[in-house]
Amino acid sequence: MTTTIHPLPDEQNSRLQAEYAATVAQKRRQFFLGMIIVALLVVLAAMGAEVDPHKFASNFWKFPRYFYDMTPKIGVATFFDDVAEWYWGLGKWLKLMAETLLIAYIGTITGAIAAFVLSFFASNSLSVNSWSKFAARRLLEFCRTVPDIVFALMFVVSFGLGPFPGVLALAIHTAGALGKLFSEVVDNIDIKPVEGLRASGASWTQQVRFAAVPQVLSNFTSYALLRFEINVRGAAVMGFVGAGGIGQLLIEYVRKFYYVDVGAVLIIIILTVMLIDYGTEKIRHRLIAMEGVS
Repeated sequence: MTTTIHPLPDEQNSRLQAEYAATVAQKRRQFFLGMIIVALLVVLAAMGAEVDPHKFASNFWKFPRYFYDMTPKIGVATFFDDVAEWYWGLGKWLKLMAETLLIAYIGTITGAIAAFVLSFFASNSLSVNSWSKFAARRLLEFCRTVPDIVFALMFVVSFGLGPFPGVLALAIHTAGALGKLFSEVVDNIDIKPVEGLRASGASWTQQVRFAAVPQVLSNFTSYALLRFEINVRGAAVMGFVGAGGIGQLLIEYVRKFYYVDVGAVLIIIILTVMLIDYGTEKIRHRLIAMEGVS
């Protein structure tokens, strides 16, 4: 079977080509206008932030120089001895890295539990009443709006130096961040099981336990694992204000210009975060796959 394609009349073809050219020209004008607006906004932002291009150009070489200073002098013949000398404090650094992981772990678990509870009060479909929803949402907003480093500074002043202020800071910020994500997951559940339990006279707690939790548990776990990845990096930064962990030692080395030791500690932190990211990513993908199967 053959199909014959009849050409359009010249007048109609010319009109369609003209409309197409006009549309393309309009899109190009919109694109260039948008680029000009973005460029102007960047210039205005740079002026507001007092960006000095001359200072940036004249001092840019110091940035790669810092990494050069962190690199130890390792020879081929004395490779193992040089590496052993570079990581002279490996046992101490690994112990502090383990402390950082514990800070992140406890902060994530505590914050996730608080977010788990508050998310049901903050959701549109399962909130007890409008007042509880309003209070839960404002509390979660406060917890995630204030930076965790600010919470750490406040708790260091209150409780002194050590890992405890870091745990509290991460737990509060995690509760706010996860509470928002958890409540959105709850808003997207199938409401029919909830309505069925409600019609049978089940209490609010029973509706949450038997109708909502089975639907959201895998997503909650996936988000909590993702947050743990973020908190490992955050726990390292907490040490900069005295909230324990390896970050406290790192900022001490930075202030004393121990460049080689800074490089060694940074490599430990980077490798640890990479391993955790890889492991939690595998777990999260498996959870998502299980959710798709169910």
